Amino acid sequence: MRKNQKHPESEMLSLGYRPEMHLGAVKCPLFLTSTFSFKTAEEGKAFFELAYGLRDKKPGEEMGMIYSRVDNPNLQLAEKRLAVWDDGEDAAFFSSGMAAISTMLLTFLKPGDLLLYGSPVYGGTDHFINQVLPDFGVQVFQFTAEEGLGEIKKRLGHDYPNKYASFIFVEIPGNPTNSLIDIEMCSRLAADLTRDGKRPILAVDNTFLGPVFQQPLQWGADISLYSATKFIGGHSDLLAGACVGRADLMAKIKGMRTFLGSMLDPHSCWLILRSLETLKIRMERQALSAQKVALFLKAQSLIEKIYYLGFLEADDPQKVIFDKQCLSPGSVISFEVKGGEKSAFTFLNHLKHFKLAVSLGSTESLAEHPASMTHVDVLASDRQLLGITDGLVRLSIGVEEPADLIADIEQALSATDKLV
Repeated sequence: MRKNQKHPESEMLSLGYRPEMHLGAVKCPLFLTSTFSFKTAEEGKAFFELAYGLRDKKPGEEMGMIYSRVDNPNLQLAEKRLAVWDDGEDAAFFSSGMAAISTMLLTFLKPGDLLLYGSPVYGGTDHFINQVLPDFGVQVFQFTAEEGLGEIKKRLGHDYPNKYASFIFVEIPGNPTNSLIDIEMCSRLAADLTRDGKRPILAVDNTFLGPVFQQPLQWGADISLYSATKFIGGHSDLLAGACVGRADLMAKIKGMRTFLGSMLDPHSCWLILRSLETLKIRMERQALSAQKVALFLKAQSLIEKIYYLGFLEADDPQKVIFDKQCLSPGSVISFEVKGGEKSAFTFLNHLKHFKLAVSLGSTESLAEHPASMTHVDVLASDRQLLGITDGLVRLSIGVEEPADLIADIEQALSATDKLV
């Protein structure tokens, strides 16, 4: 944190908003308007020139509101506050996490370009990268957390000799197995792949731990990306996505967003502003509860393997990465149940408090089966490679009393154990 700067959790209550400008309202009003009036025709002309990038701002000139597809007071305030968490220059909100990912990638990739991405990633992201982008002429190169810088470069040189990589995308931790990729290593990879002064852009999907427990920009990423539906929204009552990064990159992304129409609506932005005020409190409570749940799961004979960042061994290369770039294990736990899909389904069907639903990071605890739900479209060979087995269950721990969550898991495991 810079000198004389407030902590992010304090800034969420006041940054960018002046009550005296809105009849003294303590909270920012909801601006449900599609369009904004100009004081003069000359002002309208000036705003449109800036919106379309026809000229640079004059000294002291501010861009005003035109149309809610371009900007909105609620959108503007939410972006200003989110940028604080990642210490970014600017942020952009979208109508969903996939809208953020697709808009970002379409901004910077063109036919003939090469995209490098680290697996695993969310199933929807996997689909967009492997089944949509190739239709636009984009080539794709996949690597995993098991590969180091030298291995990636060697294989890349073999598969795509003399090919310039335009973009590097990673999801850290990886969904659903909490795998870690070194962000600094990815930044070095981008530097090593620089050609003719052009450096690949590095974007990190920071949904699982960010922005409280991991800050990719600090470790060399250009863009920190979120499914803001998850922790940032945090109440299972909105869909949103977001990018944070340098002002020049955000300007390009926002330009594409304007014409794709993928911006976040004012009401959802208003809800995001509410959620940002309690973001750190919620994430800290969820992480504390997850630790207790994970310790219980670790002692259960029916659990074959558990993917929880708090259990990384000292000699595990993943532990080195965790200690460097992560501040907490977070609140997402995945584990394999003995007996494959049948046992996993039995366990899930017997949960009474956990909601059997996809998504994560919300106030209520959720459980799902990645292989048949969020990652069903991932190639079977990739699921096997990445540990997304038929017996894998993913839990997202909410803000409930952890003893109640443990009791629910215990009775579901007991019912499952009778069938194994």
